[in-house]
Amino acid sequence: MPLYSFRCDEGCSFDASYTMDEVPRKRACQQCDASAVRIITSVNLSRAGTAAFRAVESSLRSAHEPDVVSKLPHQAGRSTPITTNPLHATLPRT
Repeated sequence: MPLYSFRCDEGCSFDASYTMDEVPRKRACQQCDASAVRIITSVNLSRAGTAAFRAVESSLRSAHEPDVVSKLPHQAGRSTPITTNPLHATLPRT
C-alpha cells in the first residue's frame, strides 16, 4: 500500500498507509489530534525484499554497527591430500 503524507495546522507531519481508493483528504493528527490535510509529495515506492535494497541496507548498517568477529573465518583445507607414494614425488606441486 502507498504511503501518504499529512501535515496539521500545528506543524506536525506524519505518514499513513491507505489504499488508493480510501485515502482521505483530512484526518486527525497522530501527535496533537488537530485536523491534518494530505500534502503532495514524491512517490514513495518500496524496494523492500529486493537484493539491491538488502545490500544497501546492510552497507549502511555496517557503517555504524560493524559485525564483531570472535574467530577467524574457516579456511578451506587442501582439496587434494598429499600422498606418500614415492612415484608421486617427481610430480609438480601447486
